[in-house]
Amino acid sequence: MKVPKRVFDLVIAASMLVATSPVLLIAMLAVKASSPGPALFSQVRVGQGGTPFRCHKLRTMHQGTPSLPTHEAPAHSVTAVGRILRRTKIDELPQLWNVLKGEMSLVGPRPCLPTQTELIGHREALGVLQALPGITGLAQVMGIDMSDPKLCAETDAAYLDTASIGGDLGILFRTIYRG
Repeated sequence: MKVPKRVFDLVIAASMLVATSPVLLIAMLAVKASSPGPALFSQVRVGQGGTPFRCHKLRTMHQGTPSLPTHEAPAHSVTAVGRILRRTKIDELPQLWNVLKGEMSLVGPRPCLPTQTELIGHREALGVLQALPGITGLAQVMGIDMSDPKLCAETDAAYLDTASIGGDLGILFRTIYRG
């Protein structure tokens, strides 16, 4: 599935980047207008094979917030605009650039921070690190976050065992139209 998935990722990511560019521009302006600091945020994450890469997002937290997993970050560190961007998943749109560069896939295990060693260990043991990380994934649509490293890694491995273009379309649909 490697070549078809890469073609799928390229076609969808390029199309989405073009289609959402007005939304991305408005969101960037809202971030800049609502809090000091850059609109785009890049953070080192663990990629395929355990290789670090810079994952891009719209900044949703106040500048200077410590680099922590989302579930560990203080709630007051998220800006008002950031709450909206997170709820709508617009903050993830810059990751389409990571997909075009081949650092991420549209669907796969969510990339974690290098400090999340327990999750990395579980993923390594289950072979999950051999896959490209995704903008969204099975664990995410199932409501499983990285606060339960073992369950998250097991869900990531289950996704990889059954991965298909049709399954990826379903996960993308569930990500966009959840609730």
